Amino acid sequence: MAVLLPAIAPVALIVFIGFLAGRTLSLERTTLSRLSLYVLLPALIASSLYGMTLSVRQASAIVAGFFLSSAILAGLVYGLCRLLKVDPLTQKTLLATSLFANTGNLGLPFISFALGATGLERAIVYLISSSILLTTVGPTLLKGAGLWVGLRTTLRLPVFGAMLAGLTLQALNLPLPLRLDAGLELLGGAAIPVALVTLGLQLAKTKLYVDRAVLVAAALRLGVAPAIALTVGAMLGLQGQDLQVLVLQAAMPTAVNTFIWVTEFGGDADLVARAIVLSTLLSFMTLPSLLWALVTWS
Repeated sequence: MAVLLPAIAPVALIVFIGFLAGRTLSLERTTLSRLSLYVLLPALIASSLYGMTLSVRQASAIVAGFFLSSAILAGLVYGLCRLLKVDPLTQKTLLATSLFANTGNLGLPFISFALGATGLERAIVYLISSSILLTTVGPTLLKGAGLWVGLRTTLRLPVFGAMLAGLTLQALNLPLPLRLDAGLELLGGAAIPVALVTLGLQLAKTKLYVDRAVLVAAALRLGVAPAIALTVGAMLGLQGQDLQVLVLQAAMPTAVNTFIWVTEFGGDADLVARAIVLSTLLSFMTLPSLLWALVTWS
């Protein structure tokens, strides 16, 4: 319990403040989302990778674990939908809500509070992998726009440029003049609270009603996905925080950005919005329980 409360309480507090702000103030969630996506998150990624102590072998194992887990999860969801004769619209929506987790807005702060700076490094590696999957597979999955459209989207994202810049500076061991690294770190430090406030705003503006489809979506995201990640991580020989981060990030609720992708490229937007809300609310119970199990087991 001493580990759980410090990990979840700060996250819950900031999300609740964002929820209250969404109920009482006329704030544009889109503006905050764009600020996070195009300014704050790239700064956090660049500064974190610049000072990263994680070895290439460890980072590669986390990346491999993520993509292998995602492939298994996608195959499972697709197979179940075919077996149960789910309509194509619901099928691709369930694939989206299952594959695209909130590894940024919620994953980074939760793991930062729970596992510290070393856990955050690993969580950022997972986040980058997840962002690449979202921007490449997202348009292809939802609209059939083709893989090349997704690749071009990925290359245009600031997080991709920030990743390259951070890795290059870290590999070359280049010091930044005039303490620019401190400025970058300060800017990136705003990414986590702004992301949580944005999540609270989203929760305040989404109406929730529960049916079988949204329960299935939440169960796939919060239960099946981390179970697959745990199995894959054990098969790859991951241990300690490498395994903990792989499983915790896999256990995050449906990403808020999934709603944006579904609105843009196609899918059941109402189901996605409800899946985001329900899985996020339930995650405040499932994530502490999973963290406790992982810490105890390790």
